[in-house]
Amino acid sequence: MPSSTLRSEKLDLRLTRKAKEALRAAAAASNRSVSEFVLESALARADEALADRRTFGLSAAQWKAFLAAMDAPPRSLPRLKRLLEEPAFFDADARR
Repeated sequence: MPSSTLRSEKLDLRLTRKAKEALRAAAAASNRSVSEFVLESALARADEALADRRTFGLSAAQWKAFLAAMDAPPRSLPRLKRLLEEPAFFDADARR
C-alpha cells in the first residue's frame, strides 16, 4: 500500500485480547504496524471475495459461445411487449 495515500476514514473493531495479541504478533513478524497489517490483510481478503465479480475466464469454446449469444437477435417476449405497450396506472390516458 502506498505510504503517500491520505487516510481519512476510520474503522473501529471489537476483538478479544487473544485476537489482538495474535494480530500484534503477526504484524511484528511482518515488520508492520498492527494497523498496516490488518488493513493489508483485510484488503487482500476483500480482493479474494470480489474476484469472481470483477473478472471471469473463458476457454476458447466458451468465448465463442458467449459471442454467439451476444450477437444473436433477442428472442420474442410477447407478454413483456404487451406489458410495455399497455398504459401505466399513472399515465394520463389510463385514467380516462
